[in-house]
Amino acid sequence: MDPLFEVACAQPWLVASFVAPQRMASWAINRPGLVDARRVAWLEVRDAELAPDVDPLGLLRARLGTADLADAVGLMTSRDVRRHWNADAQIDDVRTQALATVGLTNGVSFAADGAVGARRPAKRVGTINLLLALSCRLADAALLEALAVAATGRTAALLAEGGTVAATGTDCIVLACPLSGDPAPYAGLHTAAGRSLAQAAYRAVRAARSDWEAEFDPAPGSPKEK
Repeated sequence: MDPLFEVACAQPWLVASFVAPQRMASWAINRPGLVDARRVAWLEVRDAELAPDVDPLGLLRARLGTADLADAVGLMTSRDVRRHWNADAQIDDVRTQALATVGLTNGVSFAADGAVGARRPAKRVGTINLLLALSCRLADAALLEALAVAATGRTAALLAEGGTVAATGTDCIVLACPLSGDPAPYAGLHTAAGRSLAQAAYRAVRAARSDWEAEFDPAPGSPKEK
């Protein structure tokens, strides 16, 4: 089965490329909102590159321009971009392809009384960046609904099996769908599109979370902990 996008990784870049422009929805630092784009690019940065006097958007735009990626929806992460994870899901005739990087040093949790607690960021601030591409076209309103569904799948993956982090303070999700075809008006969890993207989000984030925990947050008594 042909992929919905191709992935290229060469530090400091992780790039997802589509054959044709897609309708995308995100709050990405570069090209946020509802835009048409053909690429989504992660830039791996060190915390030292983002000193208080550095404009993150200016830095990203400069690097994107140098790499001939100025047209991309742009993301930044301190996670090693080689530690990315892919996942797929299909419900009926709707496919979703996911690409995720996960770091949890910047994690946020929620108490039973609704209080929000955040970890003190470690030397390298972590974040979760997630791209989800659907095989079917969605109306713009449905794309916004799909962002909420994707966030649900992400959080479920973080809380599974005793997880305590529900998100990080700097997460970003990018939704992409084709520009051709009849647009579906809804993408909730009662639709094939919604269930497909929730499953793909869960699978990609769960795998990436496990990878991060094995590297940075080992269980008590493990060889890494000792």
